[in-house]
Amino acid sequence: MGYPDTFTGFCVDGPKSWNKFHKVELKPKPFGDHDIDVQIDACSLCSSDLHTITGGWGEYAGPLCVGHEVVGKAVKVGQHVKTIKVGDRVGVGAQVWSCLECDLCKDRNENYCARMVDTYNAQYEDGSWAHGGFASHMRAHDYFTFKIPDKLETNVAAPLLCAGITTYSPLVRAGVGPGKRVGVIGIGGLGHLGLQWAAALGAETYALSHSPSKVDDCKKLGAKEVILTTDKGWHEPWKAKFDFVLNCADVADQFDMAAYLSIVKPTGDFHMVGIPNKPLPQMSAGLFVGGAAKLTGSHLGNHQEMEALLKLAVEKGVKPWVEVMPISAESCGKAVELQRDNKFRYRCTLAKFDEAFERA
Repeated sequence: MGYPDTFTGFCVDGPKSWNKFHKVELKPKPFGDHDIDVQIDACSLCSSDLHTITGGWGEYAGPLCVGHEVVGKAVKVGQHVKTIKVGDRVGVGAQVWSCLECDLCKDRNENYCARMVDTYNAQYEDGSWAHGGFASHMRAHDYFTFKIPDKLETNVAAPLLCAGITTYSPLVRAGVGPGKRVGVIGIGGLGHLGLQWAAALGAETYALSHSPSKVDDCKKLGAKEVILTTDKGWHEPWKAKFDFVLNCADVADQFDMAAYLSIVKPTGDFHMVGIPNKPLPQMSAGLFVGGAAKLTGSHLGNHQEMEALLKLAVEKGVKPWVEVMPISAESCGKAVELQRDNKFRYRCTLAKFDEAFERA
């Protein structure tokens, strides 16, 4: 068949063949009045994709097309779409639908809607499935589709749609800005953006890393100082010094939580956006009572935060550091293996979709 009846995507069949991609014809949801079809030009790779395809976050039935950091061209818009027109360069992140009617949605918390639909491995209420961005096209609700500013290059803009909003939203909701001291743990795909946002918002920003090789990068990204967590007693000089700590590492199940929570000021946040496959270490109530730290977390962000993020990225020059690979079955497999091995500094964007999907 082909577009608009079907899309084509690079998919995996299950956790046992997580790095073996092949082309599959995908059936999108029925097109609605608020829908937008995006002809994809770039899709970045997120650790969420890796956690999903390996089964780390649960079993799934393939074929599964992942990818939720998408930039492309709007090629079809529903009759009720007002802000985007055919031909616009747009982006779609990790959510493609919510009810927009419940109390959470009305309170600008649509990213926590009980009926929300993730960009992939998620089912709509009519039984149809959402498919990700390792594909020729994507279909999404206009509320979750954003015009990309002209000054943001396509391959660089793509990671902002998930990694960007995931790290930006908790910082602004916590009131991070001048006069605040912020620590960012785990300087990878998420953390290298968390550092840039915190600095762009005016906070005194520090990187916490186990990698001495990343010290120079961290300072280029906006860190005033780098705290090496492999040093014995690293936390001692920093007890109760941070207003907000953003954990972007997905290995918190291996953390000495007493040490990490000790650096947070009373009533400050140790905030989780990196999500490990395994549970956090067991913690006693006394661990929280002693220093009054709060252990918090968040998922994505809302529509207004995404709009503000794109504006701030242009104004302050916030840019994901990306390595670009042409999309193909082979390169998708290679990319997820490199992601598993933490080889990217700091994000991978898959590009050249025109060649992969033989567009005229």
